[in-house]
Amino acid sequence: MKKIFRIKDNDEFQHVFKHGKSFANRQLVIYYIKKSEQQHFRIGISVGKKIGNAVMRNRIKRCLRQAFHELDKNVLPTYDIVIIARQPTRKMNFHEIKKSLIHLLSRERLIKK
Repeated sequence: MKKIFRIKDNDEFQHVFKHGKSFANRQLVIYYIKKSEQQHFRIGISVGKKIGNAVMRNRIKRCLRQAFHELDKNVLPTYDIVIIARQPTRKMNFHEIKKSLIHLLSRERLIKK
């Protein structure tokens, strides 16, 4: 995923948290906000230290980025999306994480059918 499609700045994260909508399942929490001036969606990924060591956290972030990369054409383009991983993602493989992400995105209608 290219860097222009990522949310990196803390102010942008806070804007999505305060003004956006949220939805969660057992594995992931999603916050999103519509930005009509954008041409492509942007994602921010947060994995807390309670999840595990740096290796574990980075593995989860790589899985989430790869899932978004594979869903690139199906995600609606005008949204900023922040994903927060929860404890159960430690024991999940890539396909389970992707399935959980698809569940959240389709539930909130952020993905094309």
